[in-house]
Amino acid sequence: MNQDFAKAGTAGPVLGVETSCDETGVAIFDPGGGEGGRGLLAHTLYSQIRMHADYGGVVPELASRDHVRKLLPLVRETLSRAGLTVADLGGVAYTAGPGLVGALLVGATAARSLAWALDVPAIGVHHMEGHLLAPLLEPDPPQPPFVALLVSGGHSMLIEVSAIGRYRLLGDTLDDAAGEAFDKTAKLMDLPYPGGPALARLAEQGRAGAFRFSRPMTDRPGLDFSFSGLKTQVLLAWQASDRSEQTKADVARAFEEAIVETLTIKCRRALAQTGARSLVVAGGVGANRRLRAQLAEAGAREGFRTYFPRLEFCTDNGAMIALAGSLRLSAGQHETPAIKVQPRWDLESLPAA
Repeated sequence: MNQDFAKAGTAGPVLGVETSCDETGVAIFDPGGGEGGRGLLAHTLYSQIRMHADYGGVVPELASRDHVRKLLPLVRETLSRAGLTVADLGGVAYTAGPGLVGALLVGATAARSLAWALDVPAIGVHHMEGHLLAPLLEPDPPQPPFVALLVSGGHSMLIEVSAIGRYRLLGDTLDDAAGEAFDKTAKLMDLPYPGGPALARLAEQGRAGAFRFSRPMTDRPGLDFSFSGLKTQVLLAWQASDRSEQTKADVARAFEEAIVETLTIKCRRALAQTGARSLVVAGGVGANRRLRAQLAEAGAREGFRTYFPRLEFCTDNGAMIALAGSLRLSAGQHETPAIKVQPRWDLESLPAA
């Protein structure tokens, strides 16, 4: 990690805990350095995809219960991988929101209790700030100012980043987030859960130009997103088609192209509006191959650089929480002993670090 972002402030490695939805993530980040100079000592992740597949989506109560079962064993495993004991920890970070309230409370309760028992500081991390900062785990991280595109199942937003904790919302989704649109479109075409990755894989077999859907809200000024109408277009096209396997792939490709081109157009607008020449793309949809390729191509043509986390850190994970928490603990921020979570939390309300 670039040391411009971190100042020594914690007494040792920081344990990060992520339980905002259906993945239990644990990691240990050492602000003093670590493997590859990135400070990340170890990370583990358990996904509940198989459990929720039977229901076609995340069941909040089941997610909470599974976090209870998996969290402490993952903490022990992560400490073992890092060659540490709990006594070596200098702080604890956990996702405090946004997310499912029951799932958040599992992680917050365990993390806050551990910090209290060890007499080390604890910090609640904003889940989307974790995603936004995930590219800082890479050997060549971005430096502010930059624009961040945060795209996942629950969020599609463009953020102007002038410093850590200094965020300005440029555009947000008015209805479905990009990842949510992927999942819902996959479901209407009877693709397996989780739908977004399944649709992206199917799109690779589609024929270019067989279908074309609109690029929502790109024909007007502004940086907001809206994908519900696109989903309706796909439904009507699919219902009117022969519903063959090739047609399904063709529709998937046209849908993915519409999402990717829409996101690319809005990113280019945001960069032009702010004057930034660096773009960070994070969140689950940031793993999409077509999106990565199109933004890299646009950047090479127009003179901006795009930063992505590695694929394993695009989806929810403990490493991004450990990193974000370490930065805020290093800035002297910490929580009171009370256990608090915020299922809804405005990113712009965060204090500077």
